[in-house]
Order: sequence, then structure tokens, then C-alpha cells
Amino acid sequence: MQCPHCSSESKRDGYDRKGQQRFRCLACKRTFSEPRPQLLDEMRTPVDKAVQVLRLLLEGNSVRACERLTGISKRAILRLIVIIGGRCKRFFGSTILDVACESAQCDEIWSLVHCKEKTRQRKGYGEEVGDCYTWTAIDPSTKLLLAFAVGKRDRDTGAMFARRLRRATVGHFQINTDGLSIYPVVINEAFGYGQDHAQVVKVFGAVPEGEGRYSPARLIDIHVERGGGDPDLEAACTSHIERSNKTLRMQIRRFTRLTDGHSKLWHNHEAAIALFFTYYDFCRVHSTIKCTPCMKAGLTDHVWSVRELVEKVASYVRY
Repeated sequence: MQCPHCSSESKRDGYDRKGQQRFRCLACKRTFSEPRPQLLDEMRTPVDKAVQVLRLLLEGNSVRACERLTGISKRAILRLIVIIGGRCKRFFGSTILDVACESAQCDEIWSLVHCKEKTRQRKGYGEEVGDCYTWTAIDPSTKLLLAFAVGKRDRDTGAMFARRLRRATVGHFQINTDGLSIYPVVINEAFGYGQDHAQVVKVFGAVPEGEGRYSPARLIDIHVERGGGDPDLEAACTSHIERSNKTLRMQIRRFTRLTDGHSKLWHNHEAAIALFFTYYDFCRVHSTIKCTPCMKAGLTDHVWSVRELVEKVASYVRY
């Protein structure tokens, strides 16, 4: 092994207190340890322990629950989420590319960071808190999550999401969305005006006066409109992406309503979402297709473990 100080040859020189091989340079006489793979940057948490924490988080446990179950501190768990989640975001964007699909369903799911939007406006906080929307797109046949974006429910985030979906897919297919007016604009900009796009518009009835409720209002009408191109309106559907939203709320503690498990920092929230979506595509066996979405789409040939996922994304720097 070469010396990291003078690049000369070295020889073995015993072990350090952690059992790692040490070397002594034959030229400058300096000693140094054998380099270790930096799966967790400079964190001293054992990799097996870190994998255990990630598995608990990905099954819907809160950060505090993981702290009690594993003995790893809250600060270390949050740092682990940021490190691995940041790498997963880069890995996801560079791996899910040019996927052939027959159709794609898109939707946005609401969550909050630090506080709700009314509180943010009342206290004059910046844009990095308040309402947060996760835009997602899924292939209903393979269950593959094609693209996602985290931001507000505005045109800028919608445009970013549409560009990511365009980069992730290839060929001609139909896009089905809800009735949000932003979709026709951003889809035409990203895909061109020939893209087949159908919008499933749902009409809900008003809540009776004096009656409060947490569930959505009663659905009174549903109709399909042409958003662009020449879509098959009879085949338009958003049921699969709505079911995917349910999985997201069940598997990520930060999306649970009416609790204090919500994210406190936007950066941590985005990292946790990227971690889960990568896990969903590569590691989680879907009960309908009996394999992972990436296996069904032909991107991988086996089910990844969480340990393998951590090792695969190790070469991707944090965002």
C-alpha cells in the first residue's frame, strides 16, 4: 500500500485499537490506518445499526421511536436521514431514466413543515416552512414511481416535476392527472403540445354548515377532460396514484396528520421522501406484482436489501 503522505511503499505495522490494519511508510516512517469505505461519511454509527434505523423509519416509525428502540441518538438519526436521503435523491434521478410505459398517473400529496400555512403567513416565516406538496408520478402497470418533486403547489414546482417525468420516460404514452390547472401548462412545456393528457376532475359537495369533519367532503360528480394531445378519455384513471398516496402516508411518519411527527426542517423532509421513494422502487416487494417495481420494469433482477441500497448510493454525494 502506498503512503498517503509521500506515495512511497509501506509495510504492515500491527493493528489499531479497533482492529484495523496499520501501515508504516518505508521512506518517511509515518504510520497510517487502512482506509475504510465511507458508507456513512464521518459518522461513527456501525453500518448494521444504521441499516436497522433506516428499516424502522421506512416502516413508519418516528425518529423518537427509533431512538428508543435502537439507542441511537435523535441527532444521529436525523443526520443519517440527510446523508442517505441526499444520496438517494441523486441516485434516483440518475437511475430512473428512459423507462418505457403505456401510461403514467400524477398527483400531489399535502404535508407540512414546521407549521401550517396560516401560521406561516401570520408569523411572517419564509417559504421553507408551511404547506409542502410532494408531486409524484407512477406507472400503473409496473407500480414504478417514475418521478417526484417536493415544493409548493405552484407552477415552478410543477414545471420541475414535469421535466423530471420527461427525463424518466421514453416513447409515447398517456398522462392522467387530476383537475389542477397547472398540469396542462407544465406538461405542454416539458413534453410538447402533442402529448396525450387527460384530467380526471372530481367535484365535491360543500360541508353542511355547523358540521366539522376531518375526512374529505362527499364526492358528487366526476368527469374526464382533455388536457392535451389525443388521450383515451375512457381509459383515464388516477386510482393507482391515489392508492400510492395512501402507502406514502402509512409508511412515512412525517405524513401522519393531526400529530407532532411532522418535519421541522424542509431539508430533512425532502431527504426522508427521497429515501422512501428509492426504497419503494428497489427494495419493497409490491403485494400486487409480487416483486419490486424495478424488477417488474426490468431495471434490476433481484430484490435489494436496505444494506445493498446504502452501498449502491454510497458513491453519490449529498445534494
